Amino acid sequence: MPAQEQAEGPRIVAGVDGSPSSASALRWAVGQAGLTGASVDAVIAWHYPASAASGGYGMMVGSAGPEDFREIAQKVVADAVSDAPGSAGRVRVHARVTEGNAAQVLLEAAEGAELLVVGSRGHGGFAEALLGSVSQHCVQHASCPVVVIRGQDPA
Repeated sequence: MPAQEQAEGPRIVAGVDGSPSSASALRWAVGQAGLTGASVDAVIAWHYPASAASGGYGMMVGSAGPEDFREIAQKVVADAVSDAPGSAGRVRVHARVTEGNAAQVLLEAAEGAELLVVGSRGHGGFAEALLGSVSQHCVQHASCPVVVIRGQDPA
């Protein structure tokens, strides 16, 4: 969202992708926002595989089009927001669905924010890695402090 459209007051951006790690990151962001009076932007990025348009992996994508990918992302972020304690009342949580590369979408969303909160691991990559590629990129390039939440919340 461009700077002129941003909400007034402190803002925390949380990356959401449907993984347990991102759910923990959103819960942490909402908790922190409750302590600081900030609002939370729950941000999910999606993209339509270029190979689907060219027919390369069309069989894998099937008849799904770009709008289907956007709708899935909207459902994932809506579910994450509704599951985050505190998001139904005292903390303003805004769901944002943006087409593009996840790391770049998060970095752009975090411009002017107090914090960027991400999970340490999303859905891809190697399970043994300490940080996923998106969280690593955010740590290295964000214009604000980055909090990386490792694993799931304790039971």
